[in-house]
Amino acid sequence: MKKFRKVLDGLTTSSPAGVGGSSSCASAAGTPTAGPSPREIDVAETLTSESFQICKTVRHGFPCQPTALAFDPVQKLLAIGSRSGGVRILGRPGVDCYCQHESGAAVLQLQFLINEGALVTACADDTLHLWNLRQKRPAILHSLKFNRERITFCHLPFQSKWLYVGTERGNTHIANIESFILSGYVIMWNKAIELATKTHPGPVVHLSDSPKDEGKLLIGFESGTVVMWDLRAKKADFRIHYDEAIHSVSWHHEGKQFMCSHSDGSLTVWNLRNTARPVQVTFPHGKTQRDGRKESCKPILKVEYKMSRNSSEPFVIFSGGLSYDKASRRPTLTIMHGKAITVLEMDHPIVEFMVLCDTPYPNEVQEPYAAVVLLEKDLVVVDLTQSNFPIFENPYPMDIHESPVTCTAYFADCPPDIIPVLYSIGAKHKKTGYSHKEWPVSGGTWTLGSQTYPEIILTGHADGTIKFWDATAMTLQMLYKLKTSKVFEKPKAVEGGRGAELGEEDPYAVQMLSWCPHSRLLCVVGISANLILYRFSKHDANTNITVLEVRLQCEVEEVISPSDTENTPCLSDPSGHSPQPPPSPRSNTPDSARDSIPCLKVKDRTIRMPPGYQAELVVQLLWVDGEPPQPITSLDINSAYGLLALGNCNGLAVVDYIQRTVLLCMSTLELYGAADPFQRLTRSPRKSRQSTPDFCMRGLSNFYSDSKKRIRTSYQSLTELSDNQVSMDAERSKSPTSVPYPSSLHNDHRSQGDTLSSLRPSHYSPVFYLLDNVKGPGRKLSLPTDLKTDLDHVNGHCTSSSSQACAAGRARGPGGPEGPRLARRGPGRPPFRKAQSAACMEISLPVSSHAEGYASRRAMLQQLHGVSMYSHDEHHATSYCWSERESRENSFSRSRSSSVSSIDRDTKEAVTALQFGESYGRKTDALPTPCLWVGTSLGLVLLIPMSIPTDDQERQEEPVTMAPTGTVLMLKGSVLRFGFLDLRGAVISAPYEVWRDPNAQEDPERPRKRKLVNFSPSSSQENCGEGHLAVVCSERQAVVFLMPAQVCLHVHNITEASFVLRADLVSFCNSVCLACFCANGHVMTLSLPSLRPLLDVNYLPLTDMRIARTFCFTNGGQALYLSSPTEIQRITYSQEMCDNLQDLLGELFTPIETPEAQNRGFLKGFFGGNTQTFDREELFGEAAAGKASRSLAQHIPGQAGMEGMKAAAGGAVGELARARIALDERGQRLGELEERTALLMTSAETFSKHAHELMLKCKDKKWYQF
Repeated sequence: MKKFRKVLDGLTTSSPAGVGGSSSCASAAGTPTAGPSPREIDVAETLTSESFQICKTVRHGFPCQPTALAFDPVQKLLAIGSRSGGVRILGRPGVDCYCQHESGAAVLQLQFLINEGALVTACADDTLHLWNLRQKRPAILHSLKFNRERITFCHLPFQSKWLYVGTERGNTHIANIESFILSGYVIMWNKAIELATKTHPGPVVHLSDSPKDEGKLLIGFESGTVVMWDLRAKKADFRIHYDEAIHSVSWHHEGKQFMCSHSDGSLTVWNLRNTARPVQVTFPHGKTQRDGRKESCKPILKVEYKMSRNSSEPFVIFSGGLSYDKASRRPTLTIMHGKAITVLEMDHPIVEFMVLCDTPYPNEVQEPYAAVVLLEKDLVVVDLTQSNFPIFENPYPMDIHESPVTCTAYFADCPPDIIPVLYSIGAKHKKTGYSHKEWPVSGGTWTLGSQTYPEIILTGHADGTIKFWDATAMTLQMLYKLKTSKVFEKPKAVEGGRGAELGEEDPYAVQMLSWCPHSRLLCVVGISANLILYRFSKHDANTNITVLEVRLQCEVEEVISPSDTENTPCLSDPSGHSPQPPPSPRSNTPDSARDSIPCLKVKDRTIRMPPGYQAELVVQLLWVDGEPPQPITSLDINSAYGLLALGNCNGLAVVDYIQRTVLLCMSTLELYGAADPFQRLTRSPRKSRQSTPDFCMRGLSNFYSDSKKRIRTSYQSLTELSDNQVSMDAERSKSPTSVPYPSSLHNDHRSQGDTLSSLRPSHYSPVFYLLDNVKGPGRKLSLPTDLKTDLDHVNGHCTSSSSQACAAGRARGPGGPEGPRLARRGPGRPPFRKAQSAACMEISLPVSSHAEGYASRRAMLQQLHGVSMYSHDEHHATSYCWSERESRENSFSRSRSSSVSSIDRDTKEAVTALQFGESYGRKTDALPTPCLWVGTSLGLVLLIPMSIPTDDQERQEEPVTMAPTGTVLMLKGSVLRFGFLDLRGAVISAPYEVWRDPNAQEDPERPRKRKLVNFSPSSSQENCGEGHLAVVCSERQAVVFLMPAQVCLHVHNITEASFVLRADLVSFCNSVCLACFCANGHVMTLSLPSLRPLLDVNYLPLTDMRIARTFCFTNGGQALYLSSPTEIQRITYSQEMCDNLQDLLGELFTPIETPEAQNRGFLKGFFGGNTQTFDREELFGEAAAGKASRSLAQHIPGQAGMEGMKAAAGGAVGELARARIALDERGQRLGELEERTALLMTSAETFSKHAHELMLKCKDKKWYQF
């Protein structure tokens, strides 16, 4: 992790209301009213920069692209290596550790030092690493880098410190595990094979010592040659040559024979007494053809040859070997036990498998009890002790990627009763047929720890499923699974149409989630422009789903576009033909005839819904005039109000789900009314309209094609969106000349003669229409000085370095062609406001190395929201005439201002943020009322007050009234998040309704009433005055407003070189802060309400849009993101949690005594059954073998450094302490023994004395005197 910089506490770039850019925050709302100054609102902020530190905590899920597998039979630990250089070490549930090689090279092989608490990894960069597992965070102790040879196979004998390393050249080297230094003893390939052999035997594919004699090493070469090498005599005992290539070798435990698997699908058994030919050759899956030949089979990649005490028949387990004529069959694992052959079909290709045995000694009866099968996308463990070979139920969350994850949500400190309820419902739907035995991977120890508050993670998937996960105490277990596709009818496949495509391209993919743990309401937004409202019930129900259809589409006149005289682009290809829209998937009419039709059909019959989340309401956006509905970009639901709001690039809709009505359905322009801060021009309605049918969306499947494909391919990197990168670079490199077409500010798709301005609204991004192409790495766009001045004064913020020469809001003189138009705007209105988000963000944007290949910032963000915006535009971009294209882009020198105004009018305004809450809709309001805060992609904030009946009966019957008030606040960049604080700085949560079961039986005498929990600003403060603080975060700024005065108290420019992707108000250490995640990988936290920077860490380079899609914050200083298509990475930015992280993680290594070797008996020992041992140190040590060549391999000290030394020192100190305690205990016992001995001597003397006295007394007495 890169070193991060903590910002000194007290240093701030925040500005009070009268400084810098704060004027813009109030200017948009009209004449600023007299409000309190920041000094009058005194909030004691307890968070400092020392409260924050960022680190990874735990990783959940299946290792992405696995490559290797290893098992410690004593410690019961399982290790999985991956192609990205990661290593997952798994034990009992709760013991899950992730390690990462800094080089990122693929892991080729893993070898446990059995019961030693260490692991050897061989990587694709020809480096061996030794990991110390005796600490909760494993670290590398040593590394050995091979310089001249490539590693192909490694073998570490049990209880040996010498590692055999086979190479691609066919040589075998020997390394000391303790020092990680090569021995001078080398087995060269030309000495291993016969001198008469003229060909190279190939790479080493197998190494193993004989179970009967540790001094004999079996070497298998790829070509089919097997050599038994005598380590003492330094010569070959025998050589075997077979016609087929060898893939693996497995010994019988007695050491008298071994089995090989070959590339032709055969298994050969070789006896050491006669190595001239194999004892047995079998084709397990090869049938004999009529001509007597065996049918050709696929290679058997690995074979295991094990014996059991209860049966004289061996277990032969192998992967592959199927005949080629059965190509459609799935990958298989075959288990041969005697004459019984069992073929287990797997869902995914087999990467590796391993048989688990009771004993670690290779010369004992192995007694196999399970087989671990590592698949490309799953981990399966087969129970070998039962005849039907059932699989074990996997306790790890290995099925996160069952369908690609499209969105995530993270909730910490949930109500304590929600997890048991979800688990009880989800347990009823669990699969059966698993083995009844305990999970065999049971190593390590894990305790609950101090962090016990409930945590839940929600994941939405491409097939429409939603999974609830219990994430408490650093674990992850699935609680409940919900399928949203059951709400809809299955799309009918139309042959030759796009109906089939619609079914293939995941029309149910989940795009957005909103969940209230208190009211247990769940809102799901699908990619097909639908919204489903679920209620939780413990009882099943038979209900009909209510459907509300919303016609949310911009009219032509509302699109901000150039005038008729400016909008005359050439849209046809050189041949003069324009592409025609294909027929509709539902009918033979063109798309233009489709109107008022939803994308998916909801079931219109009574549906039986099992206990759990039950669909109550579906809101669907409709096709309008042949245009598909734009996907929903923002969502909020409030159970106390009974309302939900949704928005997209066309406008806003508010639904009353209690009365099942649509309260509000307005375009963004209509929301402003007279308070619109922009000068919006209408286009020529007919001419512009006529050019759109040629480029209209051709059905929903095409509209969503790119995004769906990226979902199905687990969200590839952003370079997939850069199809026209070469052409864009070519356009940027051309010199500007005078042409008759206007050009935009940047040479992106708008610079193509404003061609996209004539497209239908559905062609644009659903959210970020104003985002322009990012230039090449580190490249800046040089603008004319007069244009820079206007852009620097957007929002009233002077961002130019030459700001002293400018006056805020100064209008330009009428010298240029745009002069009169600028003069008409007036001095109090920010010029080029529509272009400010793109201009201010992209003009001097230094593109970092990890953003190379991104065609545009718009392309990045449109993929973030799951919609392809260039699916058709880029397809037809190649048909533009190059002469016209060149003329359009070269028009920059002719009319600079008109190009900016064309951007100003080309963009549409999307609703990007929504929040219900108690607030003040007008400046004159004395008491807070229910309000809806609306944020747009142009940085504008609107307040919509509502009147909601309070009585339950009235709420069911009386309508809810709401109307925009015209209140407008302004920020830089698209609005992302709202939050509310009282005047003491505490969070004001949204009101909610306490959950009640909708299907529970009601008492007619005691009707149930809604129980509301309201967090009003006036109830959370007494002597702090009226009002509250509103925190608004955009992709560029964070601003704190004082309500109801609407005065900007603090403003902080979060980033200048990037933009914010995720932002949230999080509770942290009994306080609250604003957490942000930027596109450049920075994680930031700001104090509230002063917006002081507390943390700024360049922590996570944004190399994949998957991270941007799934990154989310939660309370308690935690966050998560999808680190790979199959894994969830959880992180913390809390110093306290970082300090206590060791207590939260499980222990990998536990001290266990190594089992003793079996006593083989006198007769077996007499007849040569005992294993012959020898001193490897004497043979491989420096004294006998010398040193290896320094150029062959390089020893690298471990990255653990001082940590490893401290751990070792701690181990030594611990051993000394234990020895001292043992000595003290021994001394104490010896002292006690001495005391007891002295007591015994005293008692003996006393007894002797009494005996002597008795003898003297009775000496002279006769017998009859007694």
